[in-house]
Amino acid sequence: MRENEYDSDHAQLLNEALGSGSLYQVRQMVKTLPAAGIAHLLESSPPKARAVLWQLLDRDAEGEVIQCLNEDLQGQLLAEYDAAEVAELATGLEPDDLADILQQLPSQVAAEVLQAMDEQDRQRVETVLSHDEDTAGGLMNIDTITVRKGHSVELVLRYLRRHEAIPEMTDNIHVVSRQDQFLGILPLRELLVSDPATLVMDVMRTDIEAIPVSMPAEQVAQLFEQHDWVSAPVVNAAGKLVGRITIDDVVDVIRDSAEHPLMSMAGLDEEDDTFAPVLKTARRRAVWLGINLATAALAAAVIYAFQDVVDQLVYLAVLMPIVANMGGVAGAQTLTLVVRSIALGHISPSNSAWLILREVNVALLNGLLWATAMGLIAMFWYNDTRLALIAAVAMMINLLSAALIGAWLPLFLRRIKLDPALAGTVALHTLTDSIGFFAVLVLAQVFYL
Repeated sequence: MRENEYDSDHAQLLNEALGSGSLYQVRQMVKTLPAAGIAHLLESSPPKARAVLWQLLDRDAEGEVIQCLNEDLQGQLLAEYDAAEVAELATGLEPDDLADILQQLPSQVAAEVLQAMDEQDRQRVETVLSHDEDTAGGLMNIDTITVRKGHSVELVLRYLRRHEAIPEMTDNIHVVSRQDQFLGILPLRELLVSDPATLVMDVMRTDIEAIPVSMPAEQVAQLFEQHDWVSAPVVNAAGKLVGRITIDDVVDVIRDSAEHPLMSMAGLDEEDDTFAPVLKTARRRAVWLGINLATAALAAAVIYAFQDVVDQLVYLAVLMPIVANMGGVAGAQTLTLVVRSIALGHISPSNSAWLILREVNVALLNGLLWATAMGLIAMFWYNDTRLALIAAVAMMINLLSAALIGAWLPLFLRRIKLDPALAGTVALHTLTDSIGFFAVLVLAQVFYL
């Protein structure tokens, strides 16, 4: 059974059990699920069912479940806990996961949680918190196994056997100097098949470049994708090993990167709670709707400036929305492509000019096709050659403008440190609408008045 079918079946059974008031059945059902499965059910449940689920959850499982939830829901649940309870809930969590949870709390509460922890755990979490959450340092886990290159394989194996368990996702052992300088990795597969008398330096790999602690998270994800890594070492500016990043954290980055452009284009956040309260959801969306109203007013101002033309040539009101809409769609195609390419790291200063030129050429070909179609439609409707020419030329102008704007705008926004997905959509539609209206009205004024 596929995972989505599994989750859907559990959600349906859960809702039926909650509806019948069979809490014992719900509790037994929840116990059979992994933490990620419980988190999925919580995110998929309305507030009433969600509250019952959380109350039925075993106390010692809350920490594992809460780290799998989206940030919005994490914040809602953690708001019900005091600092001591959060510290207890976080017992056993990896430092990077705990750091993610603390970042959802008010700074004062987060500080109280840190004070409630023992010294060793507090230092480990503070190390992760000292780095931006969207960098390698914010993703890394400081649990690492290190050896010296002069050690023998037999000594390393004896050292590993002294541990009750090794950190999860451990596929390599890190080789460092006495000053903790990163030297290379010793893959477990090499360790297990090597002669016990062999030295680490003879089987270690030195062709692995460690990830700088300040590298952006999206760039880290690209490296994992390109090299099929399970884990990777992280070093500070001095080249000292400070931690490692594992694939489970990178998957979260990849998922967020995939969701972010789509959600941002609608003014939403990928961490928003699907079943958030009405007032909270309405407040968030109201801001975006207000911004769109303001930008729509700018496009309408173009029509207002040519009100005399519209009054005399009323049928322009039929053609203008078609021209503007075609420009918006064409621009959105280019914008989406460029935003995606930026997220994947495909665009650089060396190839951005080629991409813009390619999009202009594509728009030129499509412009010739659809400008001709638009002219024929206008001719069929109104039997007016001048009007058909106006519609065709305006369509060509708007499609070319849309391609230029869609390709150049996200590159410009990235350069000035604005989110291309969030700000690009609003600016694109405002510009394409305004240019489309302006082209039609100016051409009409020239040909008719």
